[in-house]
Amino acid sequence: MKENIYNRDFVKGLFDRMSSSYERMNYITSFGFSERWRKQFLNLLSSSNDTIEIIDLLTGMGETWSGIREKFPKAKLTAVDFSEGMLQYAKEKNTKEFNNEVVILQQDVLSNSLKNNTFDILTCAFGLKTFDSDQLNTLASEVLRVLKPGGYFSFIEISKPQNKILLFFYTFYLNMLIPVLGKLLLGDPREYKMLWKYTDKFGDSKQAAAIFDRAGLEVRFVSYFYGCATGIVGKKRNTDF
Repeated sequence: MKENIYNRDFVKGLFDRMSSSYERMNYITSFGFSERWRKQFLNLLSSSNDTIEIIDLLTGMGETWSGIREKFPKAKLTAVDFSEGMLQYAKEKNTKEFNNEVVILQQDVLSNSLKNNTFDILTCAFGLKTFDSDQLNTLASEVLRVLKPGGYFSFIEISKPQNKILLFFYTFYLNMLIPVLGKLLLGDPREYKMLWKYTDKFGDSKQAAAIFDRAGLEVRFVSYFYGCATGIVGKKRNTDF
């Protein structure tokens, strides 16, 4: 029977197994651009010294936290992820670097206990590709629900560039070389082959932009480095949920 790669238990298990090497591999799969892209997708949001509420969805190991703290130094940060393996490293980072000030929730973003109209800003880096279209609709509804009226969001995801020459080399790199590196780091290349499979099916963030627009959010599609990464940025309109 064909495996459903978007099944939440399947995705959770995948990231649990990859957690020990994911940060390094994410850096490698993005040609070292992942740190730059994290800064760029946060820079689409206006800085603030106010005590605002920020939520980082699919937080992984907390790779985006430093950028958030730099841009929003007084913000109260909540981080959500359902992978125990990833959150193990996020909790260590919280203790060592953030004085345990980050509120970490192990929950599925598609089925969570977050309250309505709570957050001023919502961020999410490199998680969109693991959702199918139905799940993206649920995600958009959740973003609409948990953001305060006038609240902003920014998402970024590794994507398939439109340039055919760049796409050829990018496909070869992700589909052929990354699994070899995954074997060296994990002893099993199959896990990292999935990263290309998700990226290949995802394409870019245009579908997500359309879904977020239909959900009633103001949204804009963004491209980074000739489409090797794309994202969406926008806001919840100034009306009560």
